[in-house]
Amino acid sequence: MIFDENYTIPKMVRNSAEQFAEVDAQMKRVKNGQFEPVLYRELYQLGLDFGAALLSIGVQRNEPIGLISDNRAEWLYVDLGIMNIGAVDVPRGCDATPIDLEKILSVTEAKYCVVENNSQVTKILSLKEKLPALKTLISIDSDVKPENLENAKTAGVEVLLYEDLMKAGQKWRIENKGKVEEELEKGKGDDLATIIFTSGTTGTPKGVMLTHHNFLAQLDEIPERIFLNPGDKALSVLPVWHVFEREVEYVILIQGAVLCYSKPVGSILLADFKTLNPSILPAVPRVFEAVYDGVTKKMRKTGGIVLAMFNFFVKVAKLQKSMTRRMFNQNACYTRYYTAIWWILFLIPWCLLWPIYGLGNLLVFRKIKAMLGNDFRAGVAGGGAFPKFIDEFFWAIGVEVVEGYGLTETAPIVAVRPMASPVFRTIGSPIRGVEARIVDPQDGFVLGRCKEGVLQVRGPTVMKGYYKRPDLTAKVLSEDGWLDTGDLAIMTIHNELCIKGRIKDTIVLRGGENLEPLPIETKLSESRYIKQAVVVGQDQRYLAALILVDEDEIKNYASYNGLQYDTYENLLESEAIQKLYETEIANLISAKNGFKMFERISKFSLITKPFEVGVELSAKQEIMRFRINDLYKDKISAMFTE
Repeated sequence: MIFDENYTIPKMVRNSAEQFAEVDAQMKRVKNGQFEPVLYRELYQLGLDFGAALLSIGVQRNEPIGLISDNRAEWLYVDLGIMNIGAVDVPRGCDATPIDLEKILSVTEAKYCVVENNSQVTKILSLKEKLPALKTLISIDSDVKPENLENAKTAGVEVLLYEDLMKAGQKWRIENKGKVEEELEKGKGDDLATIIFTSGTTGTPKGVMLTHHNFLAQLDEIPERIFLNPGDKALSVLPVWHVFEREVEYVILIQGAVLCYSKPVGSILLADFKTLNPSILPAVPRVFEAVYDGVTKKMRKTGGIVLAMFNFFVKVAKLQKSMTRRMFNQNACYTRYYTAIWWILFLIPWCLLWPIYGLGNLLVFRKIKAMLGNDFRAGVAGGGAFPKFIDEFFWAIGVEVVEGYGLTETAPIVAVRPMASPVFRTIGSPIRGVEARIVDPQDGFVLGRCKEGVLQVRGPTVMKGYYKRPDLTAKVLSEDGWLDTGDLAIMTIHNELCIKGRIKDTIVLRGGENLEPLPIETKLSESRYIKQAVVVGQDQRYLAALILVDEDEIKNYASYNGLQYDTYENLLESEAIQKLYETEIANLISAKNGFKMFERISKFSLITKPFEVGVELSAKQEIMRFRINDLYKDKISAMFTE
């Protein structure tokens, strides 16, 4: 599949509407809890209606439009409508803070903003003095309260309702026949489709500029790795403003499959599995971890012979699958080896384990898989690293979960483990058209295969740059097109990539939340008891911190409060000192200081050895995180051991 320079996302949807006209494109939940289908031909027309509505109120080509909403069917109509007329969406979820919204809407100078409901109207109106360009708000829900309408009028902001605007768009299309289709046809692949602001609290907004071609270039191969049939269902549970969910939706739409809107809440998700029988579930690792936790907790609660059987059969399955991977070359390979050796070693025990594995599948695993529905083929994990123990568990019980890797800056997919021939603990090889190389983190020299270094990528999926920030763009994107991902990786002898960690500062939690550790560390350092702090938590559920204590202050505190101790180390381990640091951290990293829930520090470990230049610190006195992660790996690991 090759896309020409004039191909755009709306044209892709138009083609799907022609090819799969009477196939369901969406299953959206209505007020009674049931699902209501939307056909492909209807989806296309709804996008045209909203595009026409925008034209009717004066929206221009290339104009940035805020889109503040969580994942829902209408989000897609709005998104398509914006792109149909050549405008650019600037998306964010309903959990965006006022500070986030101020940055996003002020930097882009957005005149128009689509919001989900009254709550978002309230939030944005409170920022009006800082958003002089804003003139129109469009609410998807019709719950805007009279006081907000009055406040908007006073502030000189027009508030329109999505329902009314769609009717106006339909009328405008009748009066201006073919006009919105003409605008759609004008689109080119290199046109800007979206500006996605990466999350974090650095005070430096980075708006990633992605074109239609950035997204569509991935559709040349991804359907071969994540293949669907027309009418296959895919559960949609992630924030659609995240680029991972957005690209997955395009993968679904180009294949004529069905977007089914659910929520990443255990009870709702399991009920929707039963009702909808989906084929795939794209989700962050935390969702799959929640499924694993649910299964294991249920088994522990049952106890007795059921728990014993479960543990036994899972161990057997892991062993049998481990042998299978070695025999069929399904492990990441960093050196040449011969599968014939593993066949000689494992053939007899492998054959002996098969009947036991089959019995485990009959008695245990089949029941677990039944929870996912009769048609389930695979999960697609992205937005954070997939934990090994979760990967191993699902592989063992026969539930395929493929892992993808990418960045907002690569729209997002760099590589994805294929469903047809997966290699354990890899993210697969780079997709067609994307080049990848590993470079030394110190001198930038290109390394050979099987050596760990920083992953750099180049290709048609790489962003145009950061919006209005050429200085930041130059830091990550070279003149010849190589994007520095900031991730440590190894390339196997068979060209698969294995992500080993991060060398840049941004932390990505398992839920896909992106955050910058520096503001948290700076705030922690305000405590007189903390000399320095290093926040950790990459690919974990929560954040933790290494705290370099101020020895003099702690001893003064102990003396003032009459704390008795024999050694300094014992003093630090005492309940009183641990409680002191717990309180200090909680007070500093709090909502009142502007921190979000996922930025809170859940655990900490006290350290006493001052950081040294050349060891933990660079010549510029900057923390070298990858060094600290290695030096304190035992302490860090202990903080994330349940």
